[in-house]
Amino acid sequence: MDTSQQLAQLRRPLHYDAVRRRLWIFGQRCHHGATGALLTGVAAALLVTHSSGRRTLTLAATGSLLMAHDWKDRPFWFERGPGTQS
Repeated sequence: MDTSQQLAQLRRPLHYDAVRRRLWIFGQRCHHGATGALLTGVAAALLVTHSSGRRTLTLAATGSLLMAHDWKDRPFWFERGPGTQS
């Protein structure tokens, strides 16, 4: 990605690359795995506070599936900026 594309991304809150099927929010690349880690963390916090229920378990399962789907890219999940993946 060239510099002009990166600057355009920073100006827009959401940018979706339809060719590569990638999403950036405020210039930060979003991965399934990172989203899954956040969802699973929220579900774990809810379980610790004894808010167990079907919704909490669904949240944990969804987060786990997202992480499993994107496991091969885990070194890039929390990489700052637009990402180095081609």
